[in-house]
Formats: sequence, structure tokens, C-alpha cells
Amino acid sequence: IMENNIIKLISKIGEEFENVEIDASKFIEGNNSAGTRLRKQMQAIKNLAQEIRVEVQKQKNEVLI
Repeated sequence: IMENNIIKLISKIGEEFENVEIDASKFIEGNNSAGTRLRKQMQAIKNLAQEIRVEVQKQKNEVLI
């Protein structure tokens, strides 16, 4: 069940990246609102990546105990 949590988080990152590509293109074309969304999405990806790091460490520690 715990491995599924990591997979779910990675899947969420993938979904965020799909949105990032769209907004990155719009921002490059001059849409500043897309830049704001892009920054927000990148923050969400950063937070998801941190959650994955914590979960992996937690699982590693559980194996050692």
C-alpha cells in the first residue's frame, strides 16, 4: 500500500507537468498570467517531490526497524 502512495505522488507530478508545458508555451508567447500559473504549478511539483522524498525515507526507516 505504501508503494502505491509513492506511485500516486509521481502520477500527480506527471499531471502537473502536462499543465506546465501548456502554460510555459503561453508565457513564452507573452501571456503573463500563464507565467503566474507556471510558477504556482512548479511550486506544487516541488512540494510533491518533497512528499516523495519524505515517504521514501519513511519506508527505508521502517525496513531498518
